[in-house]
Amino acid sequence: MSLQIWLAFIATTCFISATPGPNMLLMISHGARYGWRATTATMAGTIVGLALLLSASAMGVSTILAASALLFTALKIVGALYLLYLGYQCWNAGSQLSLPNANADTARARFRTGLTIALSNPKAILFAGAFLPQFINPNLPQGPQWLILLSSFFVIELSWQLIYALGGMSLARWLASGQRIKAFNRSCALAFFAVGGALAFAKR
Repeated sequence: MSLQIWLAFIATTCFISATPGPNMLLMISHGARYGWRATTATMAGTIVGLALLLSASAMGVSTILAASALLFTALKIVGALYLLYLGYQCWNAGSQLSLPNANADTARARFRTGLTIALSNPKAILFAGAFLPQFINPNLPQGPQWLILLSSFFVIELSWQLIYALGGMSLARWLASGQRIKAFNRSCALAFFAVGGALAFAKR
């Protein structure tokens, strides 16, 4: 892989990963509620989920999703409903940083939430199937190129997740009163509702 192609991939991936989406929104929310160390369980869930999505894309699932309107619609509705559920939890949290579901405070529950968020976006599979292959030179050995791209992708993605989680933790210091916490919860809820709605109406 040429240095020019790799740098183009790095620049594009940095921009895409930095753009707020379900994963990054979850990092801000959990970073503010649990601190960045505890949020590493959430990060682990999203990273495992992304790894599974990339594996699915490599096995041709992205082609199946692109061809099957019914499967794509079913997956995006499931993802949208889960995001709306997270928004519902945030809205009902009121002036408390802890969410109504007590199990959310366990590392296993945070991992599961991160995993579900990552896996519930079918557009991520289509993205992986359409974006990554553009940087692969078919005339060169495939394995080393994929290794470089995937390693770079996960380093960038994890770095941005850490930044968002740390941002959430810094925000937690500002949340010194019940009114501010309530405003934060309502803002998170509206953001989850908006992202869930966008996913529900997303097209292939």
